[in-house]
Amino acid sequence: MKLTTKGRYAVTAMIDLSLNDREGPVSLLEISERQNISLSYLEQLFSKLRKEGLVDSMRGPGGGYSLSRQPKEIAISSIILAVDENLDATSCGNSAAGCHEDNKRCLTHNLWMDLSNRIQSFLEGISLQDMMDKSDVLEVASRQKAKLKETPINLPDAV
Repeated sequence: MKLTTKGRYAVTAMIDLSLNDREGPVSLLEISERQNISLSYLEQLFSKLRKEGLVDSMRGPGGGYSLSRQPKEIAISSIILAVDENLDATSCGNSAAGCHEDNKRCLTHNLWMDLSNRIQSFLEGISLQDMMDKSDVLEVASRQKAKLKETPINLPDAV
């Protein structure tokens, strides 16, 4: 099992959103700049997060994204699963066909299945609110906001 960049970025972006949506919708450009994640990549992730009902979008000036429910109601596992991440540590993908060509399970199938279940349970037990309550997360977020205020946003020249 490997948590890919997609899952990591989705969780990071959702924590950023939850920390910054108190004044209204947050643009993906702001998240992109604070978290150093490609804007086009965030657009792909947030499309999936919106389809899964984790975020709401608002178009137009002052638009952006906001959480669809309270941070305490959004588990980290739901974010990872929303962007099609697989938390399965088995080599067979827990296939009903089994791990081997003869449709039998391998010696360690149950070990990896148990690990998958523990990881899933661990991530289900952590909400966005839990992450927002961590002092180290708040410290990093504060530093990122301050850095963003120091750096002017370079918009393309009008055509």
